[in-house]
Amino acid sequence: MLINRNASLLLLTAVVVLLPLGLTNNFYLDVAILAGFNAVVCVGLNLLIGYAGQISLGHAGFFGIGAYASGVLVSTYKWPPVLALLTGALVVGILAFLLAKPILRLKGHYLAMATLGIGIIVSIILRTETKVTGGPDGMMVDPFTLFGFELYGEKVWYWVVGALLILAVWLSLNLIDSPVGRALRAVHGSEVAAEVVGVDTTSYKVMVFVLSAVFASVAGSLFAHYTGLITPAKADFFKSIELVTMVVFGGMASTFGAVVGAVILTLLPQVLTVFQDYQEMVLGAIMMLTMVFMPKGLLPTLEGLLTPRRRA
Repeated sequence: MLINRNASLLLLTAVVVLLPLGLTNNFYLDVAILAGFNAVVCVGLNLLIGYAGQISLGHAGFFGIGAYASGVLVSTYKWPPVLALLTGALVVGILAFLLAKPILRLKGHYLAMATLGIGIIVSIILRTETKVTGGPDGMMVDPFTLFGFELYGEKVWYWVVGALLILAVWLSLNLIDSPVGRALRAVHGSEVAAEVVGVDTTSYKVMVFVLSAVFASVAGSLFAHYTGLITPAKADFFKSIELVTMVVFGGMASTFGAVVGAVILTLLPQVLTVFQDYQEMVLGAIMMLTMVFMPKGLLPTLEGLLTPRRRA
């Protein structure tokens, strides 16, 4: 990258801290919060796709499980929100671990179809189990309380999501710079070569799949409390495609690229309100144009253009 890891993280922190100065009303804060939630999921998904080279078209399912776990446990069974969030993350982690070993043996479009199947199954369950989830209409979710205080309002939630995003990026950067990160890059480059030098490719692929799923679950749990209403649409196929598009557009194997992609593609529907009915078509066009003209993604491409100038 053009700037080192610590400077990049400091820049992100500065943006999060200073951004509210330019957000003049709650609508802009709400869009920023939604972008933050998407960015957290994309940071985890980028570890799986960008660094380990494993595609997933079902991560919205993990987001939905986390959201409904908090919704059901807190609103129906009156669990403490923090405990419900941790339970949802644990359930998602166990489920991802059980699914990872068989499906990560697949490659290419076979792996894509398998992960797509996971997302579809989750979406169907959320739509049909009306007694638990409220069915297609969704369910109301009680506010998030911490130490007796209720998190309420866009300004409060902005700082919660901003802190969560910084934490997610910090964890991702530290993982990438560790021996685990080097092993993931080796798996992405060539699994056969990685195994020859002693890398347990299966264990690393399972680990990063579980970690990325937990990222999605935590974001889903907090999202449910923030919106106060969750529906199965947040766990369907189009949401998964949207998340993958954000990662690819921002730049695979670029943590900050995933954040940039999530922010831009969250803002895009708000800017192009005229084409709101064609959102899926726009996302498809962005994916196609990105792969043709910026195969490395937006941020890595910009870095590649600026680096020679700096050297000159």
